[in-house]
Amino acid sequence: MITYNDIYEASRKERNSEQLQELPKNFIGEFAEYMREKKEFSFKEDDSFSDVVNRTKKQIENAMTIFKELMLRRKRKILNLILIAAETGISKKDFDNMLDFEKELFEELMKCIDSSDKKVNSNMFNNREKTDDKQIVLFKGDVDEFLGIDGGMMGPFKSGETAKIPKEIAQILIEDGKAELLIK
Repeated sequence: MITYNDIYEASRKERNSEQLQELPKNFIGEFAEYMREKKEFSFKEDDSFSDVVNRTKKQIENAMTIFKELMLRRKRKILNLILIAAETGISKKDFDNMLDFEKELFEELMKCIDSSDKKVNSNMFNNREKTDDKQIVLFKGDVDEFLGIDGGMMGPFKSGETAKIPKEIAQILIEDGKAELLIK
C-alpha cells in the first residue's frame, strides 16, 4: 500500500533528476486506492470539524497536487525523450522507467514524429521536382498577361526581362520567338 510519504518521495525524486525515475508498475492503481481510502475515511467520521478529518482532507488535496505535478514532470521528460529519440535513439533505461501508459504515449508520439518527418521530406522532394519543372527565359519582346497552366495569370513581361516559368510555357514562348532559354 502506498503512503503519502511514498507519493511525496516519488515527486521529489522526479523533480531533482533529469532522468525519468522508476516508479512501481502499479503506482497509479495504488495512488487511486490511497485516495479512495482517504476519502472514505474523511466521510465516515461523524464530526466534520475534527482535526483528524481536516488533516485528512488537507492530505487528500496535497496528495492530488503532488501527483499532478509528478505526472506533469514525467510528461515533460517523455516529450524531451521523444525529441531526442527522433534524432538519436532512446536509452533502454529511460524506456524501462516508463509506466505502461507512458510507453504507449511514447510510441504513439514517435509515430506522429516519424510521420511528420516523412511529410517534411516528401514536401522537400516534391518542391525540388516542381522547381526542376521550370526554366529561366529571356523575353525578346513584350508579352501581355496570359493564363498559366495552373489557371493563374502570368505576366506581363517586358522585353529584356527574365523569368522562371514552367517548362511547357517556356517552350511555347521559345517556339513563337517571344523568348529564349537562358538556364535549364
